[in-house]
Amino acid sequence: MSGVGPVPSGPDDDPFSGLEIPDDLSELDDEVPSVALVVTPVADPAPLAATCALAKVEVDAVPSEVGAIAVLRDPGAGEQAAGAISELLRAVPVVLLERREEQVSATHWVGGERTRDLPPGLVLSDAPELLESLLLGVLRAADVPGTVTSVGMSRWKALRTLAGRRSRD
Repeated sequence: MSGVGPVPSGPDDDPFSGLEIPDDLSELDDEVPSVALVVTPVADPAPLAATCALAKVEVDAVPSEVGAIAVLRDPGAGEQAAGAISELLRAVPVVLLERREEQVSATHWVGGERTRDLPPGLVLSDAPELLESLLLGVLRAADVPGTVTSVGMSRWKALRTLAGRRSRD
C-alpha cells in the first residue's frame, strides 16, 4: 500500500476533531444577495416610492407592465423590506426576488408576513424582460425612464403623494 498515509488511530489523529456541523444546513447559505427586488401590483412607481419612504425602505421604484418594482438599495435587507412594504400595502400580495450568485429565490408576502416560497422559474416565466434585466444586473433602475426613488423623500412628501393619488383615483 504505497502512497497511503498513516491511518488515524486516536482522538489526536482525527483531522475533523473540533469541526462543528450545524443541525440546520440552511445557515451555510447565508450569503448576502447581490440584487433584491419587490414586485408589486401597484400601477405607478410614485405611490410605491412614497410607501417605501414611509416604511423607511430605500428603493428605486421602477415602472413595469406587471406593476411597479422596488429595487432595493440594500439587497441584504430584502426580507425586512418585503415585510414592511407588504404590511403597508395590507392585503395586497408582493413577491420578493433575490439573486445570490447564480441562484434566484422567490417568496410571497402578504400583510407583513412571508406566506410561502415560490418556484423562481415559474415567477419569471411570464415576467417582462425589464424584470429579468434588473434581477440579472444587466440594467440599473436609474436607467429606466419613470423611476422614482424613496431616498430623500420626506414623510410629508410621501403622504402628499399618496393623498394626491387617492383623490385622483
